[in-house]
Amino acid sequence: MNGDTQEQIIDAAGGFWEQIYLTLRLMLIPSRLNQVGIVLMLMLIAHLLSRFLSPRLRGWLRTREGWPKWRLRLGLMIDRRLRLILFTAMTWIVVLVMQQITFPSLSHVIRQAATIATAVLFIAFMSRLIGNALVRRIAKWAAWIWAVLYLLDLSNDAARLLDSFALSLGTVRLSALTVLQAMAVMTALLAGARLVTGAVSRKLGESADLSPTMRVLVAKILQIVLFTLAIVVGLKAIGVDLTGLAVFSGAVGVGLGFGLQKVVSNLVSGVIILLDKSVKPGDVISLGDTFGWIDALGARYVSVVTRDGKEYLIPNEDLVTSQVVNWSHTNDFVRLDVHFGTAYQDDPHKVSKVAINAAMSVKRVLAQRTPVCWITGFGESSVDYVLRFWISDAQGGLTNVRGQVFLALWDAFKENDISIPFPQREVRVLGDNGDTTPKFIAGD
Repeated sequence: MNGDTQEQIIDAAGGFWEQIYLTLRLMLIPSRLNQVGIVLMLMLIAHLLSRFLSPRLRGWLRTREGWPKWRLRLGLMIDRRLRLILFTAMTWIVVLVMQQITFPSLSHVIRQAATIATAVLFIAFMSRLIGNALVRRIAKWAAWIWAVLYLLDLSNDAARLLDSFALSLGTVRLSALTVLQAMAVMTALLAGARLVTGAVSRKLGESADLSPTMRVLVAKILQIVLFTLAIVVGLKAIGVDLTGLAVFSGAVGVGLGFGLQKVVSNLVSGVIILLDKSVKPGDVISLGDTFGWIDALGARYVSVVTRDGKEYLIPNEDLVTSQVVNWSHTNDFVRLDVHFGTAYQDDPHKVSKVAINAAMSVKRVLAQRTPVCWITGFGESSVDYVLRFWISDAQGGLTNVRGQVFLALWDAFKENDISIPFPQREVRVLGDNGDTTPKFIAGD
C-alpha cells in the first residue's frame, strides 16, 4: 500500500466519522430530544404489544388446517417480525398525526425512524427469496446497513471510504466498493432468477400440452441462462473485461474436460435423456437389480424410488449406455407370467379355464386383455402351465400382483379339487439276500 492510498483512506475515514458526528449532534439537539423520546416510547409499546399478540397469533396459525404452505410461512414471518411491524405502523401513525397538528420539522426524527423501519422490514421480507441461508443472512445485513446509511445521508461518505480500499490488477482497479456492488448485483439477480424459474416451473407443471421431460428441459435451460446472465452482469459491474477471458477459459475448459469427464458425460447424458424422452418422471424402470419409478430428473443423476422406500441416485450416463427396461415407455400395459403345475389326473382343459377365471378375479388384472393359460411341458411330477395376464399400473408393484394371482389360483384349485403335486421319491432298502422288496417310501 503506497502513501497516496494511505492518505486517501485516512481522508475518507475522517470525512465519514465527521459526518456521523454531525448527524448525532443534529439528532441530540434539545428541539429533537423529545422526538427521540417518542421513538423510544413507541419501541417499548411495540415490544409489549408483540409479547401479548405473538402467542395468540401462533395459536391461531396452528388452527389453520388445510392452508397452503406459503400462507403458513407468511404467517410465521409476520410473527417473527411482529415487533418491527407494530413499531413501523405506530410510528407512521404518529408522523401523520403530528404533521396535521404541528410543523413538519417537529416530526423529522420520527419520520426518519419510520422510514428506516419500513426499509428494514421490506428487506427482511424480500430476503426470503434467497434460498441459501448463509447468503440470505449476509445479503440481509448488508442491505440493512446500506439502507440505514442512505436514509441518514451517510452513503456517499461510506462509499468514498470503501472506494479508498483498492487494489490495482493491470488495468482493473478493484476496490471494496466495486466488490460489494458486484456481490449485491449478483445476489439480486440470482434471487430474481430463482423467483422467475420457480414461477415458470409451476406454470409449466400446470400445462397439459408439454410432456414432463419438456417441462424439465425448459425449466433447466431458463435456469442456466438466467444464472449465467447474473454472473456475467456481476463481473461487468466490477469492471472485468470478459473478452480477455476467452483464451483463458478455453484452456481451462480443456483441462476441466479431462478432469471432469464423468461429470460432463452425466450432464450431456441428462440433456440427451430430456431430448429423446426415453425416460420421464413417473416411468417405472428396471436397471440391473433396481426396480422402481422415476421421481425426478437431475442434471447429473436420476432419482429412482423403489417399493421399499429406498431412493437410488443413478448417474445419467448409466441410463444412456446400459440396457434399461422401461415398463411404461410407449404405453402402460405390462404382461406378467405365472408358472405352476397340476397333477396328471386333472383335466388340462378344466385347469386352464379355472386358472383364467382366477386371474380375472384379481382387481389389477386387465379384463379387456383376457389372460391365457398354456401347457408348457410334461414334468416328472406334474403337468406344467404358464398363466399370462396384463396390468396397466406397474408402478403399483409386480411381486404383489403375482402374489395375489397365486392366492387366487390356490383358492380356485381348492374349490375345484385340482391338486398341486410335489415330487415323489421311492426308497428301496436291500436286504442281505438281495431282496428288493420296498421297505420304506418317502415323499420329498
